[in-house]
Amino acid sequence: MSRIINGINLPNIPWQDKPADWNLPVWRYTGNPVIDRNPFKGMGRIFNSAVVPFEEKFIGVFRGETTTGRPFLYIGHSDDGISWQYETESVHMKDENGKGWDPLYAYDPRCVKIEDWYYIIWCTDFDGAAIGLAKTKDFKNFIRLENPFLPFNRNGVLFPRKVSGNYLMLSRPSDSGHTPFGDIMLSQSPDLTYWGKHRTVMQKGGKGWWQGVKIGPGPSPIETDEGWLLFYHGVSSTCSGFVYSFSAALLDIDEPSKVLYRAGSYMLTPEVSYETTGFVPNVAFPVAALSDATTGRIAIYYGAADTVVALAFCQLDEVIRYIKENNELVGCDASDGKF
Repeated sequence: MSRIINGINLPNIPWQDKPADWNLPVWRYTGNPVIDRNPFKGMGRIFNSAVVPFEEKFIGVFRGETTTGRPFLYIGHSDDGISWQYETESVHMKDENGKGWDPLYAYDPRCVKIEDWYYIIWCTDFDGAAIGLAKTKDFKNFIRLENPFLPFNRNGVLFPRKVSGNYLMLSRPSDSGHTPFGDIMLSQSPDLTYWGKHRTVMQKGGKGWWQGVKIGPGPSPIETDEGWLLFYHGVSSTCSGFVYSFSAALLDIDEPSKVLYRAGSYMLTPEVSYETTGFVPNVAFPVAALSDATTGRIAIYYGAADTVVALAFCQLDEVIRYIKENNELVGCDASDGKF
């Protein structure tokens, strides 16, 4: 039986058993969406948002777009990870000297606890789309750190612990457009300020088309005895636009730029109305994953149609079995990524 290691026991993890007639390893919560349109006055949409355990409850770091259409980060509180109370003022940040330093915009946040701090990573403006980074201990006071990389870059995801003494971050570099490049990279830092030792982790493509245009990391990787479990999104191009689906891979524990196994098939693709219809149709975009080390249960929060927040579930053993049974490495996946 596969195990989550260096994880936490999370007995109140959101959960719903798998339907008897469902064949894929990831299944939807029947109460979706857990955050619908217009969640509070002046807020048009919350989607592509992070959720973490906090003080025996849950904190959400939300991508919120008010009726102005401009995205910023907002905080939410929940007892069960499903029903939410919202702070209606956007997150404000200061630099390490206490001077105000708010982003011009902020979207698609991830959040992970490393040692005593919770780190928030989002897409920010840095003369173009780039990665922003901040930390907090209480989700009331936010210290913004230096932007890790040059533009253009998106989908910054920190690992939940250091590896060989360094922080690790996944990202997807691109140009000023929304699509070119499209591969997942890994960078290392001793101090969250200076980043280097860049590696290619995973490349788009493969025999299937669901990840042929681009791929990108989703939630922070989950450490297991089989490797780092990484949920990631893949994008295909159709006559009516892009389709965002997601699946998973296993990365080497000590050298995560090496892919051990990678599912060549998706685990969830847009099929139901809240995924196929919305601001951007046909999007299932994973951003956060809660996991319970005792049971191997995993709850995945994903943005649906760039409009709402949805929830899906899976079991560690079943996901890893599916990855191995449908294994398809692409390009330099199995290498250390140095080229």
